[in-house]
Amino acid sequence: MSEPGDVKCPLVRRGEPEDVRRPREATDGGGEYVKFSKDKFWLEPPPEQLKKQLEEELKLSGSDLKSHAWYHGCIPWEVSESLVVNHGDFLIRDSQSSPGDFVLTSHWEQKTLHFLVKKTAVQSSETYTRVQYSLEAEAFDSLPALVHFYVGSRAALTLWSGAQIQQPINRTLPLSYLETTFSTAGSPPTKDGSVGGEERVCPRSPSSPHHKEADVDKRQDDRMAAESSISTPDNHTSQSTSPGSNRAASVAPSPSLSGRSDAGRPLPSPSSTLHRRHQDGSDSSSDPDGSCYTELYPGPQSYVERLRAEEGPSPGVDPLRAEDGNVYFSPVVETVSCFRPGRYQSALMPKENKPLEVGILRRVKELLAEVDPRTVAKHITKADCVVARILEVSPEVQRMMGVSSGMELLTLPHGQQLRLDLLERFQTMAIMLAVDVLGCTGSNEERAGLLHKIIQVAAELKSTMGNMFGFAAVMRALELPQVSRLEQTWTALRQRHTEGAILYEKTLRPFMKSLNDGRESCPLSSTTFPHVLPLLTLLEKSAAVGDGSEPWETVEAGVDVVMFHLGAARTIAQLGGIYRSNAESKLQGFQEQADVLELFLTDFQMRLLWGSRGAEENQALRFSKFDQVLTALSNRLEPPVRRH
Repeated sequence: MSEPGDVKCPLVRRGEPEDVRRPREATDGGGEYVKFSKDKFWLEPPPEQLKKQLEEELKLSGSDLKSHAWYHGCIPWEVSESLVVNHGDFLIRDSQSSPGDFVLTSHWEQKTLHFLVKKTAVQSSETYTRVQYSLEAEAFDSLPALVHFYVGSRAALTLWSGAQIQQPINRTLPLSYLETTFSTAGSPPTKDGSVGGEERVCPRSPSSPHHKEADVDKRQDDRMAAESSISTPDNHTSQSTSPGSNRAASVAPSPSLSGRSDAGRPLPSPSSTLHRRHQDGSDSSSDPDGSCYTELYPGPQSYVERLRAEEGPSPGVDPLRAEDGNVYFSPVVETVSCFRPGRYQSALMPKENKPLEVGILRRVKELLAEVDPRTVAKHITKADCVVARILEVSPEVQRMMGVSSGMELLTLPHGQQLRLDLLERFQTMAIMLAVDVLGCTGSNEERAGLLHKIIQVAAELKSTMGNMFGFAAVMRALELPQVSRLEQTWTALRQRHTEGAILYEKTLRPFMKSLNDGRESCPLSSTTFPHVLPLLTLLEKSAAVGDGSEPWETVEAGVDVVMFHLGAARTIAQLGGIYRSNAESKLQGFQEQADVLELFLTDFQMRLLWGSRGAEENQALRFSKFDQVLTALSNRLEPPVRRH
């Protein structure tokens, strides 16, 4: 493995500062921040003023870094290491050795890693320069955008480290308080004359393997000294054992304080809140992770929760859970698609490929022939639900969305990118299935057999899986003019697969039309992915998904159809949990096949259809070009009749 200094994104292993300096001995007077060492001290609950200050910071605009709870400001790297203790934990902090820069601290595979976030000035015009942030190759216009990308995509922070970030460690004290505590904490000079504020190795770093063993006796001595010098018989504390909040021990305030108002009380100095001990006989040794400044009191009541408390409980609305941070997060406005075909790597295709490569198409055809329609429908449903954020939505993604499900996000202004991604997936899926039919250069009977299987897949998506989005995409493939004009193929279907032809003509097509016209709805008990295509096209009309007018564009029924779909959208937004439960139930025990699932990933389909270069082109241009390709393939199979 490469050394940290060999990569473009500086990474520091546990116990090293981000600029990869060699360790130096830390003096005993290493700064006030050691009082926050998770193995040594407990905090009392913060006064109401600190809670309000934190709330005010988190209510700021999403463009302000202070509004993001994963940003911890100027905490030392030793403290950051004591916070990220579980696999996938992460936070952002200021770099002490490089003022003005940021460091991403994460815990991955039992190691604490520090990544220096690079800042690059980009000259947008002669008078305007903007800053971009990056860890390796990908650059972002803001730190929240960088964090959202790596959390949402589960991409590796660097190729050689393989580390991912999954759940944020949220601060529970205001940045102003932390700055007061840590800004001058390490100022005493060291033996070599350097300033203590510089990042350095601490021999007793909580993440050091020998730390806990070496410091046990000293911790016990510290506890005895603290307990003998502080007597607070009225201060009873209790530690939460909620499985979902292992990072927040619940500490009840002293009865002598609970009845008093904090209005006229000055803020305590940072050091005055430190030396408190549990009086119920428990100590920090009962917690294998120890304790730190985020672990010692319930999360501050959020702005939203405070309003709910003042207005009374709303029926059907659950309060924010303590394990979710119990604070308000401004949703992130996504501007980058979740599809990255240029970075996609597949065992089914080379790193660079041309559009519609024969070898890849042949392998796709073989894989589809090996699985039955129901298995295909399950793979499509799994991929659809993940893209739509019905399944596999982490708490961090929920916080960044501002809602718990993609079905609600679709209806909100900041859900535009998800709507565009789903439209991209819908059209790409339809085109790929059409290519499977039009690329079949065998006999009419062979193409009819392929049509029959696609019809069976549509039926499974509709009836068995309750996936109306996937069903609509498959039906769009069958209804494309380049496919529907193949009279000889459809005639062969009616002759050799009569039941399939009847199913398509008498059941599936009328049902699809009724869904679009607003005359049919899906049974809630069995729906995994509702029919959202009309909503997507209504809200994103500029992103055309095919030729022809929609039902709501007719004078006779336009307004009624639009009102139906808007009303349905309000209902869909409230039922994300039910769709998730239905999807989990229908996919329970399902063993996906990696190669088959890959066929229905949008990144793979984009690479297959447009090649490694064309997949990154403008969407409208891509669809326009491929419409011509489909027409050429269709005309080659059944040349158009010339009229004299």
